[in-house]
Formats: sequence, structure tokens, C-alpha cells
Amino acid sequence: MKPIYKRILLKLSGEVLLGAKKSGFDTSVLNFIADEIKEIHDAGVETGIVIGGGNIFRGASGEGIGRASGDSIGMLATTINSLIIREVLEQKGMDARVLCAIDMPKIAELFTRRRALEHLSEKRIVIIAGGTGNPYFTTDTAAALRCLEINAEAILKATKVDGIYDSDPVKNPGAVKFSSITHAQALEKQLNIMDRTAFSLCMEHSVPIIVFKLLEKGNMRKCIEGLPVGTIVTKGE
Repeated sequence: MKPIYKRILLKLSGEVLLGAKKSGFDTSVLNFIADEIKEIHDAGVETGIVIGGGNIFRGASGEGIGRASGDSIGMLATTINSLIIREVLEQKGMDARVLCAIDMPKIAELFTRRRALEHLSEKRIVIIAGGTGNPYFTTDTAAALRCLEINAEAILKATKVDGIYDSDPVKNPGAVKFSSITHAQALEKQLNIMDRTAFSLCMEHSVPIIVFKLLEKGNMRKCIEGLPVGTIVTKGE
């Protein structure tokens, strides 16, 4: 394996942990993800991970819970998922640490850029929990922010579909898939790859985003080798 990236930020949605379940997480999916991460980790790729909390809590709209409180609950959900991912990675022999934007000293280290960089330099996988630590920001924004902070060379955005299409491929069988696209084109076409705050950060700092299907063996390896998989979003010419 010949990685073209030394360090990446892997963005996982909480929903992907569900598998066939309606809530919680599927052990077989967790093990699959851990095996895929181990493959790139063993190849020497330094890996940061940001994971959502949608399998546990999907926001508070219509539930009588205010946005700020709902987002705080969501941050806790991301922390639960981060601890679960760490456990599975460690079971497979990897050294992984959870760094949280919210101070929870008994279960995770407090996130600081310096601490994250130290762990990555020691070849530990860094799982960054708690979003940005503030309400009104998504885990997409947290992923873009942490990517810049840890000097990652690309964001690998793992999804249920095999890339970016011009329309919803589930609803439209004739949807056209992009193998590559620029940040500017994605904005113009309103493709909603990430929320606008996150995407603007990536565009401003020329961060490549690779959108790929997670639950297909070998796709993560193909991403870090620069092989054709999913869709890559770049600055362009």
C-alpha cells in the first residue's frame, strides 16, 4: 500500500453505526469500521476521527427541547459513540485516545490542538468527541475545524452512498455521479455535501473532501491511496 496522505480526518455519521437496527449500534458494523481503520493505520496513516451522535439523539425539533439544550445532548451522544469506537479499536490492537471538547476528565482527555498532535505523532488514533463544544455547530463543522487544527491533508467523509450525485440517487434512478468536483462547483450546484459553515472552511483552506461509501470493503484504503472511489472535492485549477 502506498498512501498519498500522511494524516487524514475521518468523518463518520452516528447513523452508520446503526446497521440494520433502529437505535444504538450494530456490533458487526463497528467491527467492520475498525478493520477498515486498522488497514490504513497499519500503513502508517495518522488518523483523527470525528463521529456524529444521530444513532442516539437526532436533535430536538418538535420535542419541546430548545436548540442549545438539544445540541448539548447531541455532544454527549458523540462522546458515547467515541468511547464505543475507541473500545473496538483497542480490542483490535490499536492505541486510540478520546479527546473531548467538553471537560470530562474521568472518561476522556480535554481536546487541545497540542495534545492531539502529540498523540498523532506517537501513532495513536485520535477520536475527537463533543463537537466544537458549542451549540449551533454541527459535527460537520467540528470535522472541518479539527481537520485544520491537526493539519490533516484531507477529510474522508464516510456515507451510505458511493459518492456525490447531482440529485438523490435513491429517488432518481437517473442521477449522475461526480467522480470529482470543485468546491465552487459544489456550492453552485447546491449539493449539500456538508453544512455551509463546514464547507466554507474547507473551501477557504483548500481542504480536499473525499465522499465514499463506508460499508464496502477496501474503500477507505482506496481513498488514502488516491484510487478511484466515491467523489473527491478539490480546489480545482
